[in-house]
Amino acid sequence: MIHWDRRSFIRNTAMGAAALSLIPSCMPKTSNDLTKDTGPRFRISLAQWSLHKALQGGQLDNLDFPQKAHSFGIHAVEYVNAFFKDKARDAVYLAEMNKRSSDVGVKQLLIMIDGEGGLAEVNESLRKEAVSNHHKWVEAAKTLGCHSIRVNAFSSVPDRAGMHTAAVESLGGLSSFAKPFGINVIVENHGGYSSDGAWLAAVMEEINMPNCGTLPDFGNFCIRREEGAQWNKPCVEEYDRYKGIQEMMPYAKGVSAKSYDFDSAGNETTIDFERMLNIVKTSDYRGYIGIEYEGNRLGEDDGIIATKKLLERLIA
Repeated sequence: MIHWDRRSFIRNTAMGAAALSLIPSCMPKTSNDLTKDTGPRFRISLAQWSLHKALQGGQLDNLDFPQKAHSFGIHAVEYVNAFFKDKARDAVYLAEMNKRSSDVGVKQLLIMIDGEGGLAEVNESLRKEAVSNHHKWVEAAKTLGCHSIRVNAFSSVPDRAGMHTAAVESLGGLSSFAKPFGINVIVENHGGYSSDGAWLAAVMEEINMPNCGTLPDFGNFCIRREEGAQWNKPCVEEYDRYKGIQEMMPYAKGVSAKSYDFDSAGNETTIDFERMLNIVKTSDYRGYIGIEYEGNRLGEDDGIIATKKLLERLIA
């Protein structure tokens, strides 16, 4: 699947069961950059991975991403750090990103961080290194006016209990570092135990920090793959995506509308978008819903347009 090609790209770049009613009410409610906004409850953003083929192929440059989003009538973007991997502390480059987005009236929402280590590593030295690696991206997110960085709760050792303890420690520590910058640290269901909604909700509950939350993704619910592989092998255990989204929504500071393909009526053929949007609507979430198209049949532009049309119809 194209989703796992993303992992290969990131790796190469680096080398070069509870319902909402069961989740304790003591957890801080959803908050994001639209919490105090009096405009529409939901707005649409564009995740940069939707254009990864164009970016990898040189047809699109990272600096031109805001303009590309603007061409679709989308005025908010979500970056992927792999496309400006060595620029986290490049003040001149970040200033140019700010200028390019400001020129077209596009808001920079968050940076998806990959290739910097797993924040649920049970190995202490690996975990501390991963936390340290993320500091520069917190700083970059602040410079770009983002509200969050998206991180990965991964571990090279799939120990459910050990990963829980590790994730609480590292995510809590990183969130403490990010707090003075006004940046949220958010975890996407991205494979392994991070795609187990109950596991991730329990981690969020224990951390219990206002700037630590989730980025529920409509896809990405494979918990276990053949031969214990993290990527690129068939999935042998998958979490119920609708249950998972429901469990993660109380902690959401963003939503990723993953899409793959569409029928003649404009409906997504692999995910029940109406059911997903109903879960989002019945939560307390207020903010952006990001398009993340990963299909093969439609080109990237057409896939983005199809996803936008579907979201607009269902949001309305």
